[in-house]
Amino acid sequence: MAMPGWPEIVFILVICLLLFGAKKLPELARGIGQSLGEFKKARDEFDREIKKSAANVEIKAEPDKQPHNPA
Repeated sequence: MAMPGWPEIVFILVICLLLFGAKKLPELARGIGQSLGEFKKARDEFDREIKKSAANVEIKAEPDKQPHNPA
């Protein structure tokens, strides 16, 4: 599915303007912007936690393969 072009975007904006009115559109845009910001912040925090957990995992090294000398 391709991204909408300019005619489609203008059509969507006109429909939104008719549905919500000129006074409500800035409030809706502000709410959407804040939601996207919160989503991005949560995604970044999730990525940090994953990287932090991966760094804490210790890889156990193989034991030394030296012959056992009971002497």
